[in-house]
Amino acid sequence: MSTGTSEMAIDDKSSLPRRIIPIAALAGVLALAWAGGLFDYFSLSSLLIHRAELSNYVADHQFASLLAYVGTYAALVAISFPGASLLTIASGFLFGGFAGGVASVIGATIGAALIFLIARSSFGDFLSARAGPFVTRMLDGFNKDAFNYLLSLRLTPVFPFWVVNIVPALLNMRFGPYLAATFLGIIPGTLAYSYIGSGLDSIIVAQELANPGCAAAGTCSIDPSSLVTRQIILAMVGLAVISVLPVLYKKFRAKAANT
Repeated sequence: MSTGTSEMAIDDKSSLPRRIIPIAALAGVLALAWAGGLFDYFSLSSLLIHRAELSNYVADHQFASLLAYVGTYAALVAISFPGASLLTIASGFLFGGFAGGVASVIGATIGAALIFLIARSSFGDFLSARAGPFVTRMLDGFNKDAFNYLLSLRLTPVFPFWVVNIVPALLNMRFGPYLAATFLGIIPGTLAYSYIGSGLDSIIVAQELANPGCAAAGTCSIDPSSLVTRQIILAMVGLAVISVLPVLYKKFRAKAANT
């Protein structure tokens, strides 16, 4: 009996590094990003200030820029950075609506997969406490039909993105369905935000005409009339369509269940 107890104690000690590594890595990345002022770069004013340099670099190193963007997006999602929508808008501005949207979908899916796997580790207890009441509110939906429930949550972001990344792991959802529902569910909204970003350049040009040098200084003000561009209208139409998708999806599920 004592031998078994001692072996369990040894196992617990040997697994301690594996239990600590995920949280230590995550905390380390967050600390480095904060200390280096990385989060200051993910703002609209920063995008306006560095617009010319970023555009020129992307034009000269398009593939490398896309890879760097996907990696950055994945890392930010993995550490639950709250500015994902702004980053998605920036992708459309830098790479175009479609290419930027695809890159954002890939980056977001990779980041969501990473935080899911971290939550599956023994670090899950900490994340469960952080998610708090969200776990209870989602429990019934995941127990009934995890894939379709997660897909509807992705299509209609009622809960914060980082919460929807974590809770499925805490409720023992299988990784494959989680990955598929995440990838499919974030496509519409991500593409819509990316196309909004693709129209941002036209807004900046309009502001530059009214206030020369405002982009470089980061002082451009967004005039509501300048928002009425072809790209922005298309993006708004896309968001309107997305808002209807969950209703159509539920009707389709109900019809399929009755046949």
